[in-house]
Amino acid sequence: MARAVDLLSRRDYSRRELEQRLRPHAESEEQLSALLEQLAERCWQSDQRCAEQFALSKGRQYGSLRLRHALREKGIASDTIDSALAQQNDLQTARALWRRKFGALPLSPQEKARQLRFLMARGFPSEVIRQVLAGALDDMDSWTED
Repeated sequence: MARAVDLLSRRDYSRRELEQRLRPHAESEEQLSALLEQLAERCWQSDQRCAEQFALSKGRQYGSLRLRHALREKGIASDTIDSALAQQNDLQTARALWRRKFGALPLSPQEKARQLRFLMARGFPSEVIRQVLAGALDDMDSWTED
C-alpha cells in the first residue's frame, strides 16, 4: 500500500500501469487485486482522471490519434478515452504547431512532404493536416493585416 501511495503521489497511473509496477512486490495476485480495488474505492487511483490528465498535459503537442493510441497502451477503456479527448481540438493544435515549426507555406513538393510528415508523426488525422496546409493561406493574410 505504501509503495502504491508513493507512486500515485507523483502522478496519476492507470490501473494497468499501477498493476505492472506493483506486481513484483505483491505476495499474490489476489492481494494485488484487492489493493487495486481499495485504491479505486478511495478514489486514489482513477483511469478517468489519469486519461484526462494525460490528454491535458500532452494535448498541446500531439493529435488525438497519437493520444488515443498512448491511452490505449496504458490500458484505459475506449469510452474513457473518448470522454478525455472530447475537448481536444486537433485543428487548432495542429495550426499552432505548424506555425511554430514552419510558419511559411511549402515552396516545393519536398517541403510539403516534410510538413505533412511532421504533422502525421504528431498524430493528426489526414483531414486536419489538409485543412492546416490549405488554411495556411488564410492565416498568412491575417498575419499581414496585424
